[in-house]
Amino acid sequence: MNHQTEVFDQIVQDRRSIRKFDLEHTMHPEVVAKALEHAILSANSSNMQLWEFYRIVSPEAKAIMAPLCLGQNAAKTASELVVFVTRPDLWKERQEKLVQHFLTFMPDKTERKAKLTYQYYEEWIPELYNIRIPFYSDFKKHLLIWKNRNKPFMKDVFSRDVPIICHKSVALAAQTFMLSIKAAGYDSCPMEGMDSEKIKAYLKLPNKAEISMVIGVGKGLPEGMYGKRFRIPNEDVIFTL
Repeated sequence: MNHQTEVFDQIVQDRRSIRKFDLEHTMHPEVVAKALEHAILSANSSNMQLWEFYRIVSPEAKAIMAPLCLGQNAAKTASELVVFVTRPDLWKERQEKLVQHFLTFMPDKTERKAKLTYQYYEEWIPELYNIRIPFYSDFKKHLLIWKNRNKPFMKDVFSRDVPIICHKSVALAAQTFMLSIKAAGYDSCPMEGMDSEKIKAYLKLPNKAEISMVIGVGKGLPEGMYGKRFRIPNEDVIFTL
């Protein structure tokens, strides 16, 4: 095991969901800023980056957010709260930026690799995200799946799958964020218990945006760790074929 592996292993082992933070400790804001920069580097579906992250920093904002997180200690005592948001409605903007990026190193759209890339982003991505008539769009996809019924074919491409796709990507970013916070010597707690509609209203988010989770960060207190870590035995969840 090399040094980098040892360091990463220790970070993963040390990360726990801490539900009470030290109110007397002042957390440097650059810690969260750097952790969010790391989060943005996370793997995500088609590199569409359909996410936004809202830092809740001021005492006034935290006082509003804590009740919306159902008064959890992890919200009331956090130095900061970060709201992880899915933004499927931004697909067109993000798709256009990606295509412009590809043009900088794949200007010839007729080249084989480039042709497949541009087809994916200029034809298939709009087909997935531009759902104006869900029934019609899904009907077309059912026909496509039927035509490919005798070979492996990606089937999770319906209108109902878009929110799941976005939440998967945001969850990957959230885990990267929490590991970065731990690496900096601080603690975090992801919270699903919340009034997501009221948080959306407070952040003035559009209807299609969804709150994935709220993460409290700060200097954890010993009493914020609720018992020893428990995990299902490896042999019950890890399988080799």
